[in-house]
Amino acid sequence: MSSVLTVADKAPLPSEKTGKHGRSRTLLFSAFKRWVHEPLLHFLMLGLALFAVYGYMQRGRGGVESSKQIALTLDDLGQMDKYFESQWHRQPTSQEFQAMVEDKVREEVPYREGIAMGLDKDDTIVKRRMAQKMQFLAEDVAAAHEPTPAELKTWYEKNGKKFALPSRASFRHLYFSPDSRGQSARDDAVKALAKISGQPEDSKLASSLADRFMFQDYYGDRAPEQLAKEFGPKFAQALFELIPGSWQGPIESGYGWHLVFVDSVIPGRIPAFEEVEPDVKTAWLGIRKPRPSRPRTKPCGLSTLSCCRPHLPRLQPVPARLHPRATTVQGDWGFSGATVLSATKARRLKDNDERM
Repeated sequence: MSSVLTVADKAPLPSEKTGKHGRSRTLLFSAFKRWVHEPLLHFLMLGLALFAVYGYMQRGRGGVESSKQIALTLDDLGQMDKYFESQWHRQPTSQEFQAMVEDKVREEVPYREGIAMGLDKDDTIVKRRMAQKMQFLAEDVAAAHEPTPAELKTWYEKNGKKFALPSRASFRHLYFSPDSRGQSARDDAVKALAKISGQPEDSKLASSLADRFMFQDYYGDRAPEQLAKEFGPKFAQALFELIPGSWQGPIESGYGWHLVFVDSVIPGRIPAFEEVEPDVKTAWLGIRKPRPSRPRTKPCGLSTLSCCRPHLPRLQPVPARLHPRATTVQGDWGFSGATVLSATKARRLKDNDERM
């Protein structure tokens, strides 16, 4: 009996079992409450919901690879519309716009096929185009830095001569043609000058003594470069040495001889910075543009850029027996026999070989 009582004493009572299970349920419930209020759980649930919504919206589109889809965005369509308007100065019709879209798709299909086949690799035109795009991007980055007025003014003080305004002259002239007067054209101009000395610019006597000129009789506000192009450098230089206010000459040009009445001369000057600030800014940005660097070629074996040309064997002419005009040349090609070329071709090969 004592042993039975001892075992019974060790066995848990029903109330003790119920208390342990209750405490476990309480712990689980409190842990669940903590997880329900955890922000991380909310974030995961929101992510699952978004994933489910996206999967629902994309149903039926599966099985089609993105590389086999041609999608034109609103930006693409807008660019097509602007391109058409810039060419034809009007909006495209619905048929024209549809044709543009079809052309775009037809262009995209072979382009992707070419990319898939690797046709863009080792292509000189593609490399050149990519290098050009990178140059444009570099220029845009360089132009992104806007200079301050102080920077521009400091640069202008050192480079003000580049913006110098040239001298300008306004004048009327009388023309004496060598075609109609021959060798006496200059002498006639000298005699006419003696008659009109002291006469005003618009004197009728002066115009009656001269020949008709094919261009203008009066030139206003002309720079030396402009006059050099129209009359010649010597005429432009001599004109700016004259004193305004009277008839002077004769001066020779590419057309003949001229008597000149200089109305006014505005001397050249370097303008103030405020007058040419936009031009200064344009010039400043221009010199900041990165120029494409040319790789420096080095002797063969010293640079990754190979400057080697294949060595051609030196051609040695030997007596020709086949034809008087034929030249037989032989070289170190690794095979026996002579090559017969015309005399002209052999000479060209020899000249090319000497240049190399």
